[in-house]
Amino acid sequence: MNVQENVSENLKEIRRKKQMTLEEASRRTGVSRSMLSAIEKGDANPTISVLWKIANGYKVKFTSLIENQKQENQVIRAADVMPLTEGDGRYINYPAFPFDEKRLFETYRIRIDAGGSLEAKPHMPGTEEFITVFSGQVNITAGEEVFDLNEGDSVHFLADVPHAYRNTGTETVWLSMILYYRPL
Repeated sequence: MNVQENVSENLKEIRRKKQMTLEEASRRTGVSRSMLSAIEKGDANPTISVLWKIANGYKVKFTSLIENQKQENQVIRAADVMPLTEGDGRYINYPAFPFDEKRLFETYRIRIDAGGSLEAKPHMPGTEEFITVFSGQVNITAGEEVFDLNEGDSVHFLADVPHAYRNTGTETVWLSMILYYRPL
């Protein structure tokens, strides 16, 4: 099953469990009823921003929308990961390990091409991000804080505020991102 199929199935199941109509889901998420319907049918491939709106509106973890069945041991092949793109395709998110209630975190590989950026909405209260830069130069803002990072640098910040990532160099930025969710 690919990410688009996972999103379609998971979105339907989460909405069913929460006993929401498409109209209620649209009101809570700020995503149009027609877009939600198309995503649930597998006819639309939503952007990262749309998925975050849905996750925040449904009050669920981001990866609960994209995850597949859990396994004890798991290898994620790069060729099997369906990237999620933003910013004219210059910000690419490769989901690696989805959220697991036992572990309370999820991981991503992020690629930001020259000139690429992403403005992210606040995550759920208490969410923390741990980022390590493997190549390139990136500017990360979290609320009023500004972090300029180079290859090998790492940062940790509370991500329940507006935050952004911007490639400030001329080469592609590669970074790893861990989102940690404090127990509710």
